[in-house]
Amino acid sequence: MKTDPRGPSPKLTFEDAVRIWPRHWKGEFQNRIASDFDVNPGRVNEVLKERKFLGSKEEALKRFGNPS
Repeated sequence: MKTDPRGPSPKLTFEDAVRIWPRHWKGEFQNRIASDFDVNPGRVNEVLKERKFLGSKEEALKRFGNPS
């Protein structure tokens, strides 16, 4: 989901946050995940620290199963 390089980055959605979790569980680096969403790695970190999109981890567990 690349955007105009001169414009602002898109904002993550709850659905994006749900899709971030399994990638993190597989060991993917935050900067690589962020690149695919065209956001700053800090936005991915906010999801993983559960500062944003509370409930996204639980939803990812429901959809994608236990990460171990």
